[in-house]
Amino acid sequence: MDDARIEQVMAGCTVLVTADRRSSELGAALARRGATLRYAAALSMVPHTDDAELLAVSRRIIATSPDVVVVTTGIGFRAWIEAADAVGLAEPLVDVLGRARIVARGPKARGAIQAAGLTADWVAESETTAEIAELLLDEGVSGLRVAVQHHGAGSDGIDEALVAAGAQVEPLVVYRWGPPEDPAAVEASVRAVASGEIDAVTFTSAPGSAAWLAAADAAGVLPDVVRHAADGSVVFAAVGPTTAKPLRDAGIDPLVPDRGRLGALVRALVTYYGGLDTLDTVAGRLRVHRRAAVLDDRVLPLTTTGLEVLRLLARAGGSVVPRDAVLAVLPGESTDPHAAEVAIARLRDASGSRELVRTVVKRGYRLQLADR
Repeated sequence: MDDARIEQVMAGCTVLVTADRRSSELGAALARRGATLRYAAALSMVPHTDDAELLAVSRRIIATSPDVVVVTTGIGFRAWIEAADAVGLAEPLVDVLGRARIVARGPKARGAIQAAGLTADWVAESETTAEIAELLLDEGVSGLRVAVQHHGAGSDGIDEALVAAGAQVEPLVVYRWGPPEDPAAVEASVRAVASGEIDAVTFTSAPGSAAWLAAADAAGVLPDVVRHAADGSVVFAAVGPTTAKPLRDAGIDPLVPDRGRLGALVRALVTYYGGLDTLDTVAGRLRVHRRAAVLDDRVLPLTTTGLEVLRLLARAGGSVVPRDAVLAVLPGESTDPHAAEVAIARLRDASGSRELVRTVVKRGYRLQLADR
């Protein structure tokens, strides 16, 4: 689809991207919908493609032919195959994995498995390692050789549970989460959310969610962040339930798409903003966001006062707003009707339409809707 045809439902919205990997891809997709992007990676990803231990584990897995292979992340599985390929081990590794039962933690892991020419025998739709552990323990793993490819935070209890049940576990860590490359940017991002400068925040990993919340706590602004989430002034969006868990533990109920993919995350935000109240006016479709107003995909050049006046009129939904109510949202305590007239005139100029706001003699002002 031509970008010019994509509805700019997020025009006027500032979105914070907290991911390290694929942040530009996520940001570009949101920018095509009109969003303004800010970036502050909460963690860095430290690859281990040259790690001697990784290659040693890979050779042991090839030699011992595991009965079960657990794949927890798509990026980790791809990196594992790439690291093996760099030293000529990809073909025997894929051959061994193809003879094992492969269990995937969610659709991203399954996609990486398929990209290697393999098939996942079972997928944890909840995208949690706990669901995988429950499945394997219910089936019984005593005496089985189980290889577990972990996410960046390492084992979250599955290794210990499987060993306790009698399995021989070979853990594999392909990459690890490291500290953010720009801690100052992360601190600035949590303060920006707390002060109301950001409309939406996106998260793509549980460690990233936890690290960003920890940064907010360290900066002393976590209560403000949680408050903005509760009143809806900031939308928090997580790519899946595992990523969402640290947010929920902190008291934030994030937007979570049905599928754990970046594309689904973008669609969830687009659907959310597209579902906000839209008024069909004589000048076009009008949306009034928290910090901006959009008229037919165009962000209006409004002052803070102009935005508040337009918000007041939009909330009335085409009904008449008394002049006194307009004066009440203007700076100061003026009761001069001329001040209201000036504010309305400036609003008309900024909108580019003299017809958008109609003066109702001796009563006040109202938005001129298309069906009136």
